[in-house]
Amino acid sequence: LRDIYETLEAKGVLQVQLGFNDENSTYLRSLISNLHKNHNHGLPITHSAERGWFWDVRPSPTSFESHQARSETMFRFEWHTDCSYEEQPPRFFALQVLQPDRYGGGTLSVLNVDRLLTLLSPFAQRWLSSYNYKINVPPEFTKTPRTQYIVGNLLAVNLRESSGSQLRFWEDITVPLTLDASKALDELKGILYSGAQEESLHLPPQSLPQGSIIMMDNRRWLHSRNEVKDSNRHLRRVRWDATPFGPCGS
Repeated sequence: LRDIYETLEAKGVLQVQLGFNDENSTYLRSLISNLHKNHNHGLPITHSAERGWFWDVRPSPTSFESHQARSETMFRFEWHTDCSYEEQPPRFFALQVLQPDRYGGGTLSVLNVDRLLTLLSPFAQRWLSSYNYKINVPPEFTKTPRTQYIVGNLLAVNLRESSGSQLRFWEDITVPLTLDASKALDELKGILYSGAQEESLHLPPQSLPQGSIIMMDNRRWLHSRNEVKDSNRHLRRVRWDATPFGPCGS
């Protein structure tokens, strides 16, 4: 428990390989409960109004209330952080592999925010840190009809020396509210989709076999996934320790 806690604090990402079957995610549930009891981590957050803490991620032809999360399709999912539309996004998330993609698809890629910032201009960092972005709540993640969007910053730079900078980002739901905010967002997207590949770590299915659990700091690392090729691919996701996003950096 202490090793996992300290690694998440220091590195923000780690992988655990279970040596036993755990179809019900009993280990992961116990782990998060003990991080809460012993290390002040917040408990998991609910997925939406209809779904609870733990939810299955697998391709499905149907969806909830006519809406389907991108992660539950076989399409590519570009760089993002989870729950960027929340006033208090979760600090951490975990994915447990119950059935890896048997045909080589679904590669998980991760990118460290501090490494990304070395590629961003001071102009972009300043405007991404300003409260000039409208972030819409996707229909499939709606918890209350009254909350359709939030307005805030995307970046919080160097909040504490002991922790990295924070980013929240999901292109499809982010709307810049000023011209300079739009220019900064365009610079970020240009780097993510071209210049950031050398800074990324790619984890194909053979690196995340059945029984793998990957845990990640949702603000210090972005993640993406290429096309899923196996309709039986099955992961289980949980997000926890929701706190307010960092203050404006300028």
